[in-house]
Amino acid sequence: MRDAEAIYRTPLSAAGGLAVTGSGRQHARRAVTDRKLPSFAVVLVERGQGWLETAATGRMSLTGPALFWLFPNRVHSYAPDEGGWDERWALFEGSFTRDFVRLRIIAERHPVVALHHLDEVVRLFGKLHADLLDDTNLGQASAALMLHRIVVSAARQASGAADRRQERRDMADIVETLRRRAMQPLDLAAFAGEHGMSPATLRRRFTLETGLPPKAFQLRARMDHAKQLLATTDEKIETIAAMIGLDDPFYFSRVFHEREGCSPREFRARYPRV
Repeated sequence: MRDAEAIYRTPLSAAGGLAVTGSGRQHARRAVTDRKLPSFAVVLVERGQGWLETAATGRMSLTGPALFWLFPNRVHSYAPDEGGWDERWALFEGSFTRDFVRLRIIAERHPVVALHHLDEVVRLFGKLHADLLDDTNLGQASAALMLHRIVVSAARQASGAADRRQERRDMADIVETLRRRAMQPLDLAAFAGEHGMSPATLRRRFTLETGLPPKAFQLRARMDHAKQLLATTDEKIETIAAMIGLDDPFYFSRVFHEREGCSPREFRARYPRV
């Protein structure tokens, strides 16, 4: 990789969720010093080594294959060693980035991801770049999809150590158990004890896995089931409240309205049975 390439695009006005605004690749030899970007960026180092420095992390050594995330309006510097490094990069923005950060899929304090499956990420960067070259609405939408896949692939590889994989499998089983029991009362201490951990540990690991603490996850599952019942049955509102484990139909209606922006009756009217 010797010839530098760069593409910059103005995002579609309708593409609020995720938009790629630039992409490029080069064999880099120079340092980027004390720079701020108006958007997020991801830099893939295919081979080579050097360093990255941000206010959140200080200076970190970096050896390819790896990628790192840069956050908007944050001063950062990075540079390859004397031999340079082969890099690909993409700029992106949109409301989905808030979800990436909230779910800790990308983290300002842990911006570097060592890659164990470089070919997969290189393929995604290549497709993203080709999509931007296409310069059509469909091309920009596909580029956003490739960026989303890069985010997910990097997150999976970041948690790819054997013990972490086992921990995630264990948590997946716990999540599924709570999903099955969502209509039953939840005693968090007893539930944590079933799985050999303290309530605080279970809450922390559960939130890391799903983005929600256990009780909020349970409530979401209950409301989702209530929506299904409202749309597919003629059961009374108070009956549906009891079926999802809430004996007070007024509390059920209030919580439903807070979450969905409408009452259970209004929701049912929007989705009449066929």
